Amino acid sequence: MSGHSKWAQIKRQKGVTDARRGQLFTKLTREIIVVVREGGPNPESNFRLRLAIQKARDKNMPSENIERAIKRGSGELGGASLSEVIIEGYGPNGVAVLVEALTDNRNRTLQEVRTLFSRHGGSLGASGSVSWIFETRGIITIETDGVNVEELALAAIDAGADDVKEEKGYLEIHTTPQNLETVRLAVEQIKLPVSAEVQRVAKSTVVLDEKEAIQTLKLLDHLEETDDVQHVSANLDYSEAVLEKLRAQA
Repeated sequence: MSGHSKWAQIKRQKGVTDARRGQLFTKLTREIIVVVREGGPNPESNFRLRLAIQKARDKNMPSENIERAIKRGSGELGGASLSEVIIEGYGPNGVAVLVEALTDNRNRTLQEVRTLFSRHGGSLGASGSVSWIFETRGIITIETDGVNVEELALAAIDAGADDVKEEKGYLEIHTTPQNLETVRLAVEQIKLPVSAEVQRVAKSTVVLDEKEAIQTLKLLDHLEETDDVQHVSANLDYSEAVLEKLRAQA
């Protein structure tokens, strides 16, 4: 499990405030709108829409919000035109950062992201400067408390998972994006996942000490809190000892 994935687990344990939940629903709505415009409003024939709907349900987004987003994407309801933007850069301590955004104003989004990088000791990079470090994977995360980890791992592998990684309290299952649904359904028979979504996963990582990890994670947190930003990926990692200190400070 990457350092950024570990930090995501800590944030889940802290819970989500009403304000953050509203922002999350906005991001999920935008994602559904874009995938509907690209692939149509039928989940049966639109793979990305099926994943986006399931992701929204996992985050407890109301069904009426999901339906409204689909209608906006199909043109039944009005709404601003959104475009996908990929922004690449380097955080403090040489960490590669990939920012995926959906925006109705590209220049505004670029300026907001550039300001955050600069404020936290990072800088933007040219197109292609860090994207090659990441690959698109389906990631399923399951809490291992009260389950047979070996049985869970075997079920995932039998269903087509490429890799299974055990961390303290969690199992992280890697699949191709196309196999994500199949593997998810298989492991759900044993235990419901904490999350199951398509992510950018780093092929190699930069290991940070406690001070460096905190500095870098502040940048990632602020990027994720930006309204237009959908996903933030980074190739940082840190030891279990540092993780425990971060848990205590969260």
